[in-house]
Amino acid sequence: MDGIELALLERRTQAICDEMGVVLRRTAFSPNIKDRLDFSCALFDARGELFAQAAHIPVHLGSMAYAMADVVEGIDWQPGDIAMFNDPFLGGTHLPDVTVVTPVFVGETLIGFAANRAHHADIGADQPGSMPLSTTLEEEGAVIPPMLLLRQGKVPAEAAAVLARLARENDGTVAAAGLEAWQERPELADFFAQVSSARVGAERTTELIENLGVATFRDGMGELNAYAERLARDALEALPDGDWEAEDLLDGDGIGSEDVPIRACIRVRGGEVEVDFTGTGAQVAGNLNCPLSVAAAAVFYVFRCLMPPHTPASAGAFRPIRLSAPEGSVLNARGPAAVAAGNVETSMRVVDVLLRALARALPERIPAASQGTMNNLAMGARGADGHWDYYETLAGGTGGHSEAPGLHAVHSHMTNTLNTPVESLEAHYPLRVQRYAQRRGSGGSGRYRGGDGVIREYVFLAPAQVNLLTERRRHAPWGLAGGGDGRPGETRLNGEPLPGKASFRVGAGDVLTLETPGGGGYGKAD
Repeated sequence: MDGIELALLERRTQAICDEMGVVLRRTAFSPNIKDRLDFSCALFDARGELFAQAAHIPVHLGSMAYAMADVVEGIDWQPGDIAMFNDPFLGGTHLPDVTVVTPVFVGETLIGFAANRAHHADIGADQPGSMPLSTTLEEEGAVIPPMLLLRQGKVPAEAAAVLARLARENDGTVAAAGLEAWQERPELADFFAQVSSARVGAERTTELIENLGVATFRDGMGELNAYAERLARDALEALPDGDWEAEDLLDGDGIGSEDVPIRACIRVRGGEVEVDFTGTGAQVAGNLNCPLSVAAAAVFYVFRCLMPPHTPASAGAFRPIRLSAPEGSVLNARGPAAVAAGNVETSMRVVDVLLRALARALPERIPAASQGTMNNLAMGARGADGHWDYYETLAGGTGGHSEAPGLHAVHSHMTNTLNTPVESLEAHYPLRVQRYAQRRGSGGSGRYRGGDGVIREYVFLAPAQVNLLTERRRHAPWGLAGGGDGRPGETRLNGEPLPGKASFRVGAGDVLTLETPGGGGYGKAD
């Protein structure tokens, strides 16, 4: 392919991923997907190597890029198959993130895969919101190893058992009734929205292959990855050779471990990078642990930010990057460790550590720390209090940098979602948002100030169970080049302070206030 043909292929495959995202958003029922946009879509070749993705969520996309090859190798694929999984130690991130994959066949030839990953607020945990203050993986919900969800239009028995648990259906009537009955269950609507999205991706990819021809399409996938690798190596060659080290601390797991260290050494050698996490703390009793795929997603994200914007979003861009973390550490935990917060909180701290190390090599290109947390809020009810599940992450400030202040009230780094709109939240759940505002003055001081966080205040209209998994409550987002730190986050129930990680019940009329961290400032103030 010449440059124009290659650019067209890259844009057309990315457009397929974008359309998959539109289908998923428009057919999903939950605010998590249709309003907060907690999902990602991508295409892979027949070996499970990423070659196209939409601009969705870095922690989803990077982890899929790292782990998909092992997943697809273990299934005997047939046309029309739909597979699903969420096991963090078999290609997933944390249990609420369920991945759905369908193969792309031309005739009897397997060409690749269309996949999406989406967050489910109820994945079968006993605690509403499926983000508990957990100590084992089983407490976090249903663990789904890679399995077929659909084969020849039918739900296999193994998948039916999983769906029955998620639908909280115990008498077997729906399982016996067949696929149509499963699709009519509102609790499973998001699963079948993911199926629709994956099918659209496969159909559009098949149409593109038929237009170009199998040989041309296959060659194009290879050329896209080779082009991405060249751009990546050029960008990494611009980094000064050396060993660049940094450390930061997680506040704690809420169970007893505090000040958990994340340590990284970035070794840059002539266009290649090795990231070594030796010295990182051991896995903890709580759920800050993560599989290596999540750490890889954070590493890929940071270095992708240093590459030209036109670098194809394919596996080739990551070939010059290697990483390692001690087995049994918080970044490479042994199963069945609890991992709910590892995906959302520990991944953010990995980004902060890597940026802090790179700031020593590239002081003019690296920003101060962002808020460094996703401020996870999960809540809901069971039994006499009703049945509902809600989950959201909250925006905060980003760090100032050498050319401009940080941004106010945005999601940053490993998340790319939105806050749930107040109107949607109040329409779906027994909640009222009585305050939603910029947390003025929370960004760090400096020549270029850090961005401000947000204040979001909820009034409960009925009893509920609430779980908080937040960070940067004890260790502030750091400034750079003499800039001040951002203000740590704060959480209060009826005006009384709460720890960053907590599980508690509320009654009607109780008020929960979250104030999210600001970003660090850059440079000394004039």
